Amino acid sequence: MSLVFPNRSRSFQSGKNRVRFWGYDSALEITFFVEAEALMKMCPDAGTDESKMLDCFDNALDEIRAVADKVYQHRRERTYVYVLAAKDF
Repeated sequence: MSLVFPNRSRSFQSGKNRVRFWGYDSALEITFFVEAEALMKMCPDAGTDESKMLDCFDNALDEIRAVADKVYQHRRERTYVYVLAAKDF
């Protein structure tokens, strides 16, 4: 089964410089983080402050969700937390 993303909720973690969002596999909530380096790969002019990272995330949402689904299907570990790095894009 592939993931579904029923909402656009996301948050910025400034201490780790990444954006968190959630997907669902049936009733399981899966947490994803997109590292700033990955976002800057997609939006080279974005900068690293919170508002610019979130704007970049919003603009690249379809690509990010596709990569999240691919990574989740490929790794499918006994964890509900996945970090998407620049190499995943």
